[in-house]
Amino acid sequence: MIALIQRVTRASVTVDGEITGQIAAGLLVLLAVEKDDDQAKARRLAERVLGYRVFSDPQGKMNLNLQQAGGSLLVVSQFTLAADTRKGMRPSFSGGAAPDQARELYHYFSDHCRQQGVNTENGRFAADMQVSLVNDGPVTFWLQV
Repeated sequence: MIALIQRVTRASVTVDGEITGQIAAGLLVLLAVEKDDDQAKARRLAERVLGYRVFSDPQGKMNLNLQQAGGSLLVVSQFTLAADTRKGMRPSFSGGAAPDQARELYHYFSDHCRQQGVNTENGRFAADMQVSLVNDGPVTFWLQV
């Protein structure tokens, strides 16, 4: 399971002209589910995302996690992160999870974050989404379990 996290001052997802999720300060998470992923991996990745210290403390050091900073989470499904790009000029998606498995773990990840008390918004799984964001820093990290 892969999460590309971006610290944002704001972010939103639009599907067919309708905003499906939006946050102020927090993290935009682009989430990819791979074939061998399960609920344990989804839980572990959620814990890493929530605990990752990417927000500034009073001294200006990246020392605070999302909850300590009082931020929100916007989770967007992004199967293309699971692409194998090592060869050729076209990505292979053979390592990605089947749609039913990916949908289940995407929602499980988001629900786990909500259960931890984090305001969590979502895109729409498997939809053609337009994602808008203001990356703060910019600060972007790739997390994988």
